[in-house]
Amino acid sequence: MTIAFQLAVFALIAISFLPVIGVPVVPASPNGWSSNKNVVFSGASPRIGSVFLVGILNSSIS
Repeated sequence: MTIAFQLAVFALIAISFLPVIGVPVVPASPNGWSSNKNVVFSGASPRIGSVFLVGILNSSIS
């Protein structure tokens, strides 16, 4: 179970780096925020899911 927790934390860290680049680029694109906001919101979904997964795994390990 510890390996699964460590992999989930690694996935959370890896997924958290994507918005660092993606969020500033979307408003600067030619189409702007109004047509690309779905990309940002759908990109946030895996991060939110991984936060919950890390929390569930953390409570089962402790």
